[in-house]
Amino acid sequence: MKSSLEDTLLAAIRTIPDYPKPGILFRDITTLLGNARAFRRAIDELVHPYAGQKIDKIAGIEARGFILGGAVAHQLSAGFVPIRKKGKLPFETVRVAYSLEYGLDEMEMHKDGVAPGEKVILVDDLIATGGTAEAAVKLLRQIGADILAACFVIDLPDLGGRAKLEALGVPVRTLIGFEGH
Repeated sequence: MKSSLEDTLLAAIRTIPDYPKPGILFRDITTLLGNARAFRRAIDELVHPYAGQKIDKIAGIEARGFILGGAVAHQLSAGFVPIRKKGKLPFETVRVAYSLEYGLDEMEMHKDGVAPGEKVILVDDLIATGGTAEAAVKLLRQIGADILAACFVIDLPDLGGRAKLEALGVPVRTLIGFEGH
């Protein structure tokens, strides 16, 4: 009997209580990445709605978004653009500051990573409060990207990240949701 996508993914994601601080349930996708069947199903599901469309670039958020985004880019025959923490890229960059629960941070990408008007899908492992993904959307738009969607394996709907991106006019696709965090 073939298990559902949700069952496959839930079984492949490890939950670590009280990490990085008490009261947090950390959703660890390294176990999903190590499970060939679950990893393949997750990528296939992320790619499916966009198959056959002209997608120019996949933008992945450091670090798990690099792994997922690279696989999605390969499947869609699109280029891949890394969005990184400040100071990690060697060429001319564009940068955006964003709020974290404990202060400010910055992310950047190469200035020539996306040309104005290119069709881009943003990819990361998880959407929680949406601060990092919202900053990535603003960064991509700053250089003229046409953001078709933001895709995540996991949604933590109680934290409101999806709503933040949808308020920016970015459709959000997630594969599974976890209540609580």
